[in-house]
Amino acid sequence: MAKKIPLRKCVGCGSLKEKREMIRVIKTPEDEVVLDATGRKNGRGAYICMNPECLRAARKSKGLERSLKISIPEKVYDGLEKEMSSLAQ
Repeated sequence: MAKKIPLRKCVGCGSLKEKREMIRVIKTPEDEVVLDATGRKNGRGAYICMNPECLRAARKSKGLERSLKISIPEKVYDGLEKEMSSLAQ
């Protein structure tokens, strides 16, 4: 029997992809919003494609805020964008 591959939905573009193809953004118990490159950190998570365009779409539609149930300041989005571009290299 083939092993089931976990799929996650991007909060930016809405496409379904394998979990390992995406980046997890989490809200920690201290209400911080951070990228979780390992996918193992504690906290409420939302998945986003490794494409900066998806992050911009999530920012515009407030998809990330809905998923994490928290309002996210602009400087946090800027930090996520920088972190994401450094991971993409």
